[in-house]
Amino acid sequence: MSSILIIALKDIQQILRDRKSFLFLLIMPIAFTIMFGFAFSGTDSKPADSRLQVGFVNQDQDSRLSMELENQLSQSSVIRLVPGEMQALQKKLEKKDLTATLIIPAGYGKSLSGENPLPLTVWVDSSSNDGISAKTEISVNASRLVMAVQTAKTVAPEGGTSFDTTLQNSLKSWQTPPVRVNAEDAVMANDESTKQNANANKFSHSSPGMLLQFAVAGLMTCALVIISERKNNCLQRLMTTATNRVEILLGHYFSIFLTLFLQFIILIVFGDVVLKLNYHTHLLATLIIAASSALCIAALGLLIGVIAKSEEQAIAFSMIFMFTLSGLGGAWVPLEITGKTFQAIGHISPLAWGMDGFENILSRGLGLESAWLPAAALLGYAILFFTLASWKFKTE
Repeated sequence: MSSILIIALKDIQQILRDRKSFLFLLIMPIAFTIMFGFAFSGTDSKPADSRLQVGFVNQDQDSRLSMELENQLSQSSVIRLVPGEMQALQKKLEKKDLTATLIIPAGYGKSLSGENPLPLTVWVDSSSNDGISAKTEISVNASRLVMAVQTAKTVAPEGGTSFDTTLQNSLKSWQTPPVRVNAEDAVMANDESTKQNANANKFSHSSPGMLLQFAVAGLMTCALVIISERKNNCLQRLMTTATNRVEILLGHYFSIFLTLFLQFIILIVFGDVVLKLNYHTHLLATLIIAASSALCIAALGLLIGVIAKSEEQAIAFSMIFMFTLSGLGGAWVPLEITGKTFQAIGHISPLAWGMDGFENILSRGLGLESAWLPAAALLGYAILFFTLASWKFKTE
């Protein structure tokens, strides 16, 4: 363990002594974040509706409870209901123009008053991160309605006006926080907050996009450390000691991970404090995506350092990976505005999963539950890259 830390500390010292490290890890990400933010923000200060589009069919419109569920979903900050005919919505779902489709069956509202409520019909791709988010939002609102009905039945078992009043109070309790601020005292503060959020929206894509892109670009400096070690015969001498190959690899990997994770933390703080983004709103989810992204990209950097035989090759590999993975992964332009084929191809890039995780937090306001799938995909890529690097290193 001590040899791993010694190697990692030595690498970090070499990286920090290189002026290019600050250029690729801090200066350029900040500059390009601001440039891309203003370039793609447009002139309209009104933020775009980034909610997930969900097809909607209500076959139980005569029921006030079914209409109440529709009303609750219409106010969701995660999904946006798109009413339509069932066949048309099914075609849109197949074309990936919709994230999911919800059908409220006939008799649904009446069944809520009984022992066995009818299930909602939800068409969704369960392997899709957006699909899981949409299905979760629908399930949460439906559960709230069921619990509100049960509460109203208990308090007002005979039904009537008392039942309706209790039902409405139960539903409002989900949306009403226990602590409230007087609206008149908070008008100026809310106006200022609205202005800040409007200005910050333009960076909600460029910030994570440039963060991930230049993390890959920064691998050039990290890979050069390994190449320099090989050129000055330090690696050969190290192999003659009691330190084995796995410890050498882990030492280099740990140094790259720490460098990238520190870069992520600094740029996230910059985005939160200066650009007024909402990384801090779901801090644990943000840290999980940042850590898993750093683990993945660090493993890629280790692979580049092992494969490249010269400084020129390390620079070329880093630039190729940066442009390819960033372009495919939606770091420049959101994948949501591209076709379904490009979206599927784009998710071959690990950066697409990192973008999914960060945008779930910044654009969609989702929490910890939205971070697990992107994090798992990134860790899968990290294992793949590290395994390839380990296999190649054993052949030297």
